Amino acid sequence: MIWNKIAWGYDAFETMLNRDVYTNTGKLVAEEIDPDDVVLECACGTGSISKYIVPACKRLVACDQSEKMMDEARRNCAGHDNVRFFKADITKLNISDDRFDKVVAGNVIHLLDDPVAALKGFERVCKKGGKLIIPTYVDIVPGNHEMLYGFVDLLGIEFKHDFTLESYKQFFKDMGYENVEYKISYGRVPCAIAIITV
Repeated sequence: MIWNKIAWGYDAFETMLNRDVYTNTGKLVAEEIDPDDVVLECACGTGSISKYIVPACKRLVACDQSEKMMDEARRNCAGHDNVRFFKADITKLNISDDRFDKVVAGNVIHLLDDPVAALKGFERVCKKGGKLIIPTYVDIVPGNHEMLYGFVDLLGIEFKHDFTLESYKQFFKDMGYENVEYKISYGRVPCAIAIITV
């Protein structure tokens, strides 16, 4: 698995390429988390967002397909006893319905063959009135992804969807979500954070 191979250097690469976005996305997500929240984070990766969520919530349950990425996430969340990690395919969540106050899935839906199915799974495990928080890299200035694409192509990572801010908003509209807010983490490769009340 490619993510196991690159886990050791992933944070360093993202910081070098896109420092402001990589840091600020986690901070913007954490603004949406309340102290009593039990949060599910899908595709937590190295914990770049997890480390901002965990001090803000009651409990964080985080999952990823890559054990090596989760090893990095455990290091990033060291010192907190309210977080648990487990290996999972986020498109087939084996979790009971209506369990979490917030569900976060950062910078992953553009990598999925069927992001619609994944979002339906996130909605299923989120409590009614809770929030889905979905940060995703977007192409705000045409061509700003070219350097990122060049690098990820070399690694063998395939973007299945290339969102502009407009097409990202349309994606959620087409799914029937009406109560959606957006925040933008600006930088070399911006990240749009969709905040969906379900």
